Amino acid sequence: MSSTEIPMKINVKTTIHQQEGSETIELKVFGRYFEKEGASFLKYEEVLEEGTVRTIVKVAPDEALILRGGAVKMRLPFKLHKKLRGSYEMPFGVFETMTMTRRLRASKGLIDILYDFTMQGSPAGTYHMEITFQEDEI
Repeated sequence: MSSTEIPMKINVKTTIHQQEGSETIELKVFGRYFEKEGASFLKYEEVLEEGTVRTIVKVAPDEALILRGGAVKMRLPFKLHKKLRGSYEMPFGVFETMTMTRRLRASKGLIDILYDFTMQGSPAGTYHMEITFQEDEI
């Protein structure tokens, strides 16, 4: 059973809260949205200096997963109020990551994830990721 992929305008806004202060990174891209087996998926690509990164965001009730492939390889799993192990692969090695999800909300056009992020056992801050998306009217 195949699902229809809908072209989307996607805005990914990540705010990183650390002791030194906050930093916000915003990305506006075009991508695709589809639903499969009770989960929602967003797919998009971003072009970085290192090359192209393909991202898939999967959201199901009480859990989410962000997979990135290409120039950056990353696997970030989220489950509300649970610590989950992930990975971040760079040219010089693979880092173990840990997410502790504090908030996970998904509705039509919005994915909202608040989580504590740890890399190689060291706290890397509290991340707030808001992904808004709407159908791209061609």
